[in-house]
Amino acid sequence: MSATSSNKSGCLGTLFKLLGFAPSSSDTEPFPFRLRDDFLSPAEISFYHVLLSAVGDRFTVCPKVNLNDIFFVSRPDKNQAARNRISRKHVDFLLCDRRSMRPCMGIELDDSSHECEDRQARDALVQRVFDAAGLTLLRFAAQRAYSITEVASRLSLPFDRGVTPPSLPVSADTAVAPSCPKCGIPLVIRSGGHGRFFGCSNFPRCRETVAIS
Repeated sequence: MSATSSNKSGCLGTLFKLLGFAPSSSDTEPFPFRLRDDFLSPAEISFYHVLLSAVGDRFTVCPKVNLNDIFFVSRPDKNQAARNRISRKHVDFLLCDRRSMRPCMGIELDDSSHECEDRQARDALVQRVFDAAGLTLLRFAAQRAYSITEVASRLSLPFDRGVTPPSLPVSADTAVAPSCPKCGIPLVIRSGGHGRFFGCSNFPRCRETVAIS
């Protein structure tokens, strides 16, 4: 085979690989992924079992939840940078309503690493995110043992926070659409089985509605 033919064959082979017609060497090798043994630290496991006992059947406890799975930005076209800031951050535990799985409260377990300057900056950002969304975030200090009674006592205080009062009916003829009570952006008119209503344009991430009189 001539050098010219060899070069053409090499170029075609590369093109086929790029188009997905030929497996690359990485496709024929097994993925280098293994199951982690430290999904939860010993301190987190200890607190997790105490937390289960403290909440009973009132909540579902979800460990290590990414903030992007809990929150969204109200104007994604203008707030992409804000979304990126939380994309690799998680909350240690999330309490959710057992039936709807709606997030009710976040919990952080603070060990000695939270005393570092960069960690404190991260904690401050996470706190601001929870505050902006109106979701409670509690912090517990990591320790050798926990009291179920003390944990339950702290959890019982903020459960009534974040309840949204019922919206008043708004006329569809209103010149300016009402704002979403959660996102702060104008609602849009939607239609459903019970007629028309104002709904958030961020649906399904935001399910806030206002009745049309």
